[in-house]
Amino acid sequence: MEQSSLVLSIAQSARRASRRMAALDPKAKDPILNAMADALELQAATIIQANQRDLADGQTAGLSKAMLDRLMLNEQRIQAMANGLREIALLPDPVGHVLESWTRPNGLVINKTAVPIGVLLVIYESRPNVTADAAGLCFKSSNAVILRGGSESLRSNQAILNALVAGGGPLGLPEHAIQLVPTSDRNALYELLAMPDCIDLVIPRGGHGLIRAVAEHSKIPVLKHYNGVCHVYVDEAADLEMAKRIAVNAKCQRPGVCNAMETLLVHEAIAPDILPDLGQLLLNQGVEIRGDERVRKLISQAVPVTEEDWRTEYLDLILSVRVVPNLDAAIDHIEDYGSHHSDVIVTSNPNAAERFKRAIDSSTVYVNASSRFTDGAEFGMGAEIGISTDKLHARGPVGIRELTTYKYIVEGTGQIRG
Repeated sequence: MEQSSLVLSIAQSARRASRRMAALDPKAKDPILNAMADALELQAATIIQANQRDLADGQTAGLSKAMLDRLMLNEQRIQAMANGLREIALLPDPVGHVLESWTRPNGLVINKTAVPIGVLLVIYESRPNVTADAAGLCFKSSNAVILRGGSESLRSNQAILNALVAGGGPLGLPEHAIQLVPTSDRNALYELLAMPDCIDLVIPRGGHGLIRAVAEHSKIPVLKHYNGVCHVYVDEAADLEMAKRIAVNAKCQRPGVCNAMETLLVHEAIAPDILPDLGQLLLNQGVEIRGDERVRKLISQAVPVTEEDWRTEYLDLILSVRVVPNLDAAIDHIEDYGSHHSDVIVTSNPNAAERFKRAIDSSTVYVNASSRFTDGAEFGMGAEIGISTDKLHARGPVGIRELTTYKYIVEGTGQIRG
């Protein structure tokens, strides 16, 4: 089939499947999810074989070690995908939930009710586990989904999809409810992005360049996550030992992810008391510290920071550090340079904490905890389809509730409007 016809067929069949998904018996969903999990385990050898071919091509193409690690599947990672589907099955079904209900003086009962969005296009890079996560989340929220993974993981993604369909199909998984774009041609993606009649929402999951390109080309609403320039601000009233633990965890526990700290801000009143020790702890973890003049006086190994550093999502063991005169200066810095992802204050002053919570316009704001908790699983939402830094219609971890919208269901007894 010619590519344009293939893409149109995928989109149109997803739209038809979305109507069957909306009508699916809620009691059927969890057995289907569990069957899909079982199929992943049963077909693990086939999935790994396909993944080995992707890895071989990736090595030939010169993919970095980090990219190859994200691409690699083994029995443990496949087991984690299966467990993720089972965890999604345990979550309450968000569809049909009455968000609000009220009765008008004329007797009309108005129910604001959660419903699926319809057809989702999920675009992602490298990590084939996203295929199972996204499919499970979209299915549980009664959405049809079109998956478009990266070219480097095409065989792996197809093998995972085959397993999901083989497991769920016999129990009633609607045909075409979960589809994979079978080509890495970028033009196929651009054609999908121009189909608002078939697709309701686009969710890109990947680097800044991917998300920017999707947002620029799409005629469909896009749920975006541009950067994770996350901050930890250590207030003058902070417990210093707590602040050290939080800062080291936020930077070093997994530096290559979007909820890792990229900038540390320290109140000038306590900078001499914390920065020498904290700096050494970070250096011991292999962190390169880029600091302003005051930081470099307290941490001799720190190198000069640049204006561009404050805006940079390093995704590496590199950290920008600034000494600030007060809480307001910290808030101003975060608003000037941050990405509205996850920002932290460490303080024992409830007034400072309250001001920070109100002033910081980020999807997730922490008081005395690491930014590394911005994650669907850590929030008790099961798997997530990404982290949104948008304001509409979802912010922060995007789980099954965020994959629904709502409609008003109005029940009457024959009322007419006079």
